[in-house]
Amino acid sequence: MTKVILNKKIGHRVLNGHPWVFGNEVNRVEGDAAAGAIVDVHTHDNKFLGRGYFNPQSQIQVRILTRNKNEEINEQFFLNKLSEAWKHRQQLGYKENCRLIFGEADGLPQLIIDKFNDYFVIQTLAFGIDVWKPAIVKAINQIFQPKGIYERNDVPVRELEGMQQQKGFLSEPFDTNIIIKENGLQFHVDIANGQKTGYFLDQQDNRRAIQHIVKDAEVLGAFTYTGTFEIHAAHYGAKSVLGLDISQGAIDMCNKNAALNGVADKCQFECVNAFDVLKTWVKEGRQYDVVMLDPPSFTKSRATIQKAITGYKEINLRGMKLVKPGGFLVTSSCTNLVQPDLFLEIIQMAAKDARRQIRQVTFQTQSADHPIVWGWENTHYLKFLIVQVL
Repeated sequence: MTKVILNKKIGHRVLNGHPWVFGNEVNRVEGDAAAGAIVDVHTHDNKFLGRGYFNPQSQIQVRILTRNKNEEINEQFFLNKLSEAWKHRQQLGYKENCRLIFGEADGLPQLIIDKFNDYFVIQTLAFGIDVWKPAIVKAINQIFQPKGIYERNDVPVRELEGMQQQKGFLSEPFDTNIIIKENGLQFHVDIANGQKTGYFLDQQDNRRAIQHIVKDAEVLGAFTYTGTFEIHAAHYGAKSVLGLDISQGAIDMCNKNAALNGVADKCQFECVNAFDVLKTWVKEGRQYDVVMLDPPSFTKSRATIQKAITGYKEINLRGMKLVKPGGFLVTSSCTNLVQPDLFLEIIQMAAKDARRQIRQVTFQTQSADHPIVWGWENTHYLKFLIVQVL
């Protein structure tokens, strides 16, 4: 087995369980150092730390899969990991749709598997996990006997690992436009061409949180994507719902989803730039009972974090000004680098500038099928907040 020996002076992160070993933490490599090879990680004084996959081309040279010296990385290892992950999701009440594997939080760094009932979507985002794709597909087939498996590896991060972007079938071909059920509603999912893996499962628990505040309300939703929050609002008794998105394809899907759930008469969707429109509507004095904001990530780099903070503050400032006194703002951030305390601070700054007092209703994270490991920032990325705007 190839050995990776770490420097004497390294932080406690790896020692305390984090699976990432950066290149500047490596002292030397003893043995075959090919990309994708399984290696043993040792401290400077030769104590075993863990076993994982290696890629000299990556900034993160080793990603640890096990801390058990006697555990081999083979097909059985992946079968066991997927079985454990499915058991955990079932214990939490996820039967149909869930993130089956959430990378590091499930002990399988850079692997994403989303389960859409009988269909599965895979992302292998590092070279070392991509090597094991056949074993992962075999494990899915063994546990679930699925109707189809598709890979959405059309993501730029793969290029940093020395891989190409690609997508396609990992099973017999199937119709990649499917329908899933969520919270008593149905939604079209475009597995092949939708954002990420085709659908945002991480908000499925949070969509239920708007149930009581939207009853008999006039609701505005910005960055609607495929209309999931807006259609939930209509289902939960909203008087009217207006959803905004910059993509005409997303708006077309919103209308299909509204029709699918029998709420097309309550829902209207417009293809516009939400940033510009909200600014104009604030000047015009428009107001709604509930305003919902679910923007995309504003940054993936610490170098542009200040721009992200400014963006979140501005969009929430506009959102608050569009809320009638006593109404509600529903707001989210999926930017991993904006941690919860900072997000709440941004919302407070926006409230101050809007000259509105806010009162927290609920503050939640991503759905429980996306587990959070305390201390691992990359596992805690979604912030979901409802406040009353007084």
